[in-house]
Amino acid sequence: MTAKPRVRFAPSPTGALHVGGARTALYNWLYARHTGGTFILRIEDTDEARSTEESLNVILDGLRWMGLDWDEGPTLAHPGPHAPYFQMQRLEIYAGHLKELVEKGLAYRCYCTPEEVEEMRKRALLNKRPPKYDGTCRALTPAQTLAKEKEGRKAVLRFKTPVEGSMDFTDVVRGAVHFDNALLDDFVISKASGIPTYNCAVVIDDHLMNITHVIRGDDHISNTPRQLLLFKAFGWEPPLFAHISMILGPDGTRLSKRHGAVSVVEYRDAGYLPGAVRNYLALLGWSTEDSQQIFEKDELVQKFTLERAKPSPAIFDPAKLLWMNGEYIRKTPVKELVQLSIPFMKKAGLLTRDPAPQELARLETVVALEHEKIKLLSDIPHLVDFLLKDEVVYEPEAVEKVLKKPGASGVVADLMERFSILEPFTAASTEKTCRDYAVEKNFKTSPVFHPVRVSVSGRTQGPSLFHMLEVLGKEKSLARMKKALGLLAGAV
Repeated sequence: MTAKPRVRFAPSPTGALHVGGARTALYNWLYARHTGGTFILRIEDTDEARSTEESLNVILDGLRWMGLDWDEGPTLAHPGPHAPYFQMQRLEIYAGHLKELVEKGLAYRCYCTPEEVEEMRKRALLNKRPPKYDGTCRALTPAQTLAKEKEGRKAVLRFKTPVEGSMDFTDVVRGAVHFDNALLDDFVISKASGIPTYNCAVVIDDHLMNITHVIRGDDHISNTPRQLLLFKAFGWEPPLFAHISMILGPDGTRLSKRHGAVSVVEYRDAGYLPGAVRNYLALLGWSTEDSQQIFEKDELVQKFTLERAKPSPAIFDPAKLLWMNGEYIRKTPVKELVQLSIPFMKKAGLLTRDPAPQELARLETVVALEHEKIKLLSDIPHLVDFLLKDEVVYEPEAVEKVLKKPGASGVVADLMERFSILEPFTAASTEKTCRDYAVEKNFKTSPVFHPVRVSVSGRTQGPSLFHMLEVLGKEKSLARMKKALGLLAGAV
């Protein structure tokens, strides 16, 4: 093995970058950055029917959004010394190695149809044997081979698995793992099209790219003995394997769409910050000794070790991710938060173009009022829209609950009169005016504050009332109070 670790993330471009794949990419990236090693991105696109350019772009966008940069791989100006990094561009490389296995007598051509193989498995199950290929073509004579080809049958290439012995390895996360060879079948290593299967291509690529550690989900653990058999057949030293835990939904079943969003892009579009998603995914199956929860990016790199990865399944908790995102948003400076919120403002119709400097300053003032309450970037438009729009929309429940209460319209009318001569119109001056009014009328503060809030915002919830009034300004606040009185009088 090379002196410094070389790890890889090798997605198939057949769909979005899901949470499980994103965590696998993250663990590989963290391990490479922690050890000063190399993080390689390799695209396993041998599933011709399902691989698409669109899926590839979505995966690349997801990795970039999470801040996971690669040292070798596609899209780089200098891809790396082991290019190409797309498997479909490496077919000649695979063909030479497949030929070597055949010449060594370690692989053979199989002419059985998928239906025939399925029938073998059914028979094996009926006879209480492992449901696997029965080796029909393992020792065909030249005459039998010729007869099969005359029938027009297409051949796959199968690896000749030893019928005795076992494949044992030490997993970095799980410890000693044992597989009996007798339970494995003569697995397919090349399809009839000549394109190698996953288990074969991955072994050749991992060897030629000098991969030292294979960090992947534990759904791949059953592939490991087959891959080790191929490493041994080629006479190559295998990498170390680290199979990280499965991710389950809150109900204990495998994470899927029924639990909510499962792709990284969905979380981005919902208003999550990449730092929060990265932080949360790191904790799904890994922790520090002191169970630290919030990490800066560099701190995560510094503290990540495979030895702290847990083999037991990790539970994906959407509520905890949402909480963590809120923590990250509160740590984000308002100026940066406004920039991040612009796409969501546009989607909500609050902006039609990128804001000018003066508009940005206004947005920063507005967003600052609600900074502590924001959990998602997508929350921001609804939290602040009443401060940005010219017209106020009154929530029916707020009108019924607050403005239609006996005496509420009188409070709004009295304070509208006092506000009209108030200079300066600030948070401090409006608060003093309202409190003085409450004392003068022998009211508690709630029957004063609440009608004013609903009259200027149209809702019962929102930021600090008096800071809200200052941001709205005297003219707009008075216009809205007048509109509220008109609404109550039936004029609006």
